[in-house]
Amino acid sequence: MKTWISIPNQSDFTIYNIPFGIYSTHSTKPRVCIAIGNQILDLVAARKLGIFKGLKIKKSVLKNAFLNDFIALGKEKTTKVREIIQKELCDENSILRNNEKVFALQSEVQMHLPVSIGDYTDFYSSIEHATNVGMMFRDPDNALLPNWKHLPVGYHGRASSIIVSGENIHRPMGQVLPPNSDSPVYKASSRVDFELEMGFIIGQNTNLGEKINTANAENYIFGQVLFNDWSARDIQKWEYVPLGPFLAKNFGSSMSPWVVTMEALAPFKVQGPEQDPKVLPYLEYDGLKNYYIKLEVAIQPKDNPETIVSHSNFKYMYWNMSQQLAHHTSNGCNIKIGDVMASGTISGKEPNSYGSMLELSWGGQKPITLKNGEKRTFIEDFDTVIMRGYSEKGAIRVGFGEVRSQLLPAL
Repeated sequence: MKTWISIPNQSDFTIYNIPFGIYSTHSTKPRVCIAIGNQILDLVAARKLGIFKGLKIKKSVLKNAFLNDFIALGKEKTTKVREIIQKELCDENSILRNNEKVFALQSEVQMHLPVSIGDYTDFYSSIEHATNVGMMFRDPDNALLPNWKHLPVGYHGRASSIIVSGENIHRPMGQVLPPNSDSPVYKASSRVDFELEMGFIIGQNTNLGEKINTANAENYIFGQVLFNDWSARDIQKWEYVPLGPFLAKNFGSSMSPWVVTMEALAPFKVQGPEQDPKVLPYLEYDGLKNYYIKLEVAIQPKDNPETIVSHSNFKYMYWNMSQQLAHHTSNGCNIKIGDVMASGTISGKEPNSYGSMLELSWGGQKPITLKNGEKRTFIEDFDTVIMRGYSEKGAIRVGFGEVRSQLLPAL
């Protein structure tokens, strides 16, 4: 496709992407938009010009602080909206071309959390990550727990503390067990970590008791985002037995503002890892269910350049999104539009592809050297963590932009 709009080289937001988000300005209340190049297209203004006339979309759906009502229109309509925008941006005579008021520079607008999140589930689906953590904290010869290869391990997290890229987060306080001690102390975590993840946004409601199978699971997924699931490793080590993470996780997670649709990601489907032993029938699937998405993580100390510390890829996931959703609903658990489900830390086989500082520094034993000469085992106060991701195939590039957040001192 060739568009009349100027798109910088290596832009994540090409004509093949058209991701959805929520923006505002000092004079414009939050509303639905799409990203194209370094600009946004206001869908309220585009609707006013009549380009969606045949779809009968209410103004209130687009003049809205969240995407939930838009997503609720269903994929038949939301996909049509995306296709109409692509057509208009390729049509030299488009009504959009002579209406500058429908566009704004991304650098001049405020982006918001794209969906109202009712529930949040975090999985643990990278075999490389699970193996690394098992080697560090359990038995190197039996790193994976007996259930790991039989089901997508997950837990329900806190939705209220999920923030959009650009919002900062404070170092959490919690109980920590000092070395060679039998009693914990309450203190600021000294082992704050990032977790490189992808999140997917639920696009359809289900009823209590209803199950989703792997064949139709992607019909229930609207799109994906970048996701940094912040962790406090020292708090987690003390609290996680027997019920898993609590204060070590619920202090915050950061999410990118742009939701890239499953339709935009369709060209990048790939084969996933071989699953051995064979999974139970309800987790079996046909076709390509993994996605080739290049990922990177950078650490930027205050007033210093960033250093890329990890190069990973979403293709590594042992358990794919369809299996995660099938398992999540296999007991009849219902899901709702706007729910977020995160992949779990995405690590590859090579040390430079690990998706957390816990692995990159191997529990603090192997410090990472940054460009300014400073060393890191975990994230320090005023460090900014930046995650980026994109897919590329020939001339087609589809990206997520970035999710960034600075770690501030404990309150």
